[in-house]
Amino acid sequence: MSEQSRQTLPDVIAAEWVKVRSIRSSYWLLAAVLLIFLGGCLVSSLMTADWDRSSPADQAAFGSADPSVVVLPFAQFCLAALGGLAITSEYGTGMIRNSLVAVPRRWLMLAGKVTVVGLVTLLAGQALAFLLLLAVALIIGDRPVPIAPWPSLANGIPSAFSSGVVLMVIALVGLGVGAIIRSVAGMLVTMAGLLFVLPVVVNFLPSPWGERVSAVMLPSLGAQLSGTASHPLLSPAGAAAVLVGYLVAALGTASIVLARRDA
Repeated sequence: MSEQSRQTLPDVIAAEWVKVRSIRSSYWLLAAVLLIFLGGCLVSSLMTADWDRSSPADQAAFGSADPSVVVLPFAQFCLAALGGLAITSEYGTGMIRNSLVAVPRRWLMLAGKVTVVGLVTLLAGQALAFLLLLAVALIIGDRPVPIAPWPSLANGIPSAFSSGVVLMVIALVGLGVGAIIRSVAGMLVTMAGLLFVLPVVVNFLPSPWGERVSAVMLPSLGAQLSGTASHPLLSPAGAAAVLVGYLVAALGTASIVLARRDA
């Protein structure tokens, strides 16, 4: 039996972990998420200071100073790019041929990438989500709704958990899209469409289709997953099922394409 045929999933995971660590864009994207977090905290601080100076009538008309409103859309795109680059960077440099020689069972290589990208982005996503929760506690404090996003900080914990999960799912969808398209630019454009363009376009559909389609868009699933959406069309279980559907569609198609196409 050849050395390649004895490759196991832990071996592949270790190799994929080295690859992710060796890609400079991974660090740049995580640094961008941190900068976006700091920018969101600045916006939240300015809104809170403005709320403090306003009259009670004006305060009642304020929106929430939750920094996640600013941070999460950009963080979703950054982690989607991180997931996609885990495979498109290999196609761009031609290193994918070496990877497929080392791991001829292509599903095993994809499983290793899914494991590494999933763990990295789950940890990064949960860290970001709970940092946002901490920022709300430090910046907004005990100020009431509407400047505060929740009646109490404990009410934000389910939202933080669900935001981290959605960030991981979006990164894995980016990985799947990257494996299908094989192009960095194509992957970025596709993920930008899924995260920013389609959620806007569906709002122009006639009622009630606009609301129904919007409810299953990736950016809308976090609040429904946590049960904190204002007017949810999906239960938490329904939102979880839709997230699984995105994963199955992206990664299932990627595994089929990876098995049938040449490098």
